[in-house]
Amino acid sequence: QVQLVESGGGLVQAGGSLRLSCAASGSIFSFNVMGWYRQAPGKQRELVAVITRSGRTNYADSVKGRFTLSRDNAKNTAYLQMNSLKPEDTAVYYCNLVVVGAEYWGQGTQVTVSS
Repeated sequence: QVQLVESGGGLVQAGGSLRLSCAASGSIFSFNVMGWYRQAPGKQRELVAVITRSGRTNYADSVKGRFTLSRDNAKNTAYLQMNSLKPEDTAVYYCNLVVVGAEYWGQGTQVTVSS
């Protein structure tokens, strides 16, 4: 069984920064993709960024240049550094892990950016 534990959400003023962490535990295979999605009130869940085990990344256009996703394979942990935050970044952020044949989600962490 795989578990994802998220941390790092909170309240920040526009222009500020936050770092989210997602630690994965359990039966994690070497081939996997970790990422973050977000869901704002009344909107669908959307991709923020994903990263392969080799470090290849893909970002939503709305966060390019502001967010950086990295990972520590030894710790099975992914980090989302969010800079220059905007009120429209306010959402519940969910960690995601995709392995062969399965997909897992974290419980979500709230990020609120005040104007």
